[in-house]
Amino acid sequence: MAQRTERADALRNREAVLAAADALFAASDSPHSVSMDDIAAAAGVGKGTLFRRFGDRAGLIGAVIASRLEPVRQAVREAQDAAASSPRQRVLDLLDASLRFKTENRNLMAAAEDAGLGSPYQAEHYAWWHGILRDTLAQVPSVPAADFTAHALLAAIRADLVAHLIDDQKMTPEALRSSLAAYVDTVLGNGSAPSGTRKEA
Repeated sequence: MAQRTERADALRNREAVLAAADALFAASDSPHSVSMDDIAAAAGVGKGTLFRRFGDRAGLIGAVIASRLEPVRQAVREAQDAAASSPRQRVLDLLDASLRFKTENRNLMAAAEDAGLGSPYQAEHYAWWHGILRDTLAQVPSVPAADFTAHALLAAIRADLVAHLIDDQKMTPEALRSSLAAYVDTVLGNGSAPSGTRKEA
């Protein structure tokens, strides 16, 4: 019984830490301003708990990203499994979902880079996005090199570029989504941009 209670407490602590870190990064103007002490205090746990559960700041940030991304992944998987739309539409939907995630979580993604999580191309979430986008692009007849095209399209919505365009260049998220839709349409060849892709979810 004691072991079961300890596991339950550990799970609650983990969820509290993730929620606290998520909220602090979202509310902060700069990822540098959120410290491990701040996160521990907001979660109501000792600082040592953070290091035991997540290893270091980079590990904690990676866990927060994974937690935030899981609902998006689930929605994408369900949409892909339904296969009700054309491959071309699914490509745009995938990139739009990724762009919205990076727009909404750009402070968190900037914190990941600041924490030294390494090359973004080695990140597990990048491999997932690239794989599912590549497989969908392979179904579009006008795309000759699905693997490279997937990398190139994802490069157009790198987290640092998204943050620069929105925060420094003052581009609205809606304008960025519209520009992405037009760019994808050009990359994929002839055909008009699918309708309804720039409508806010």
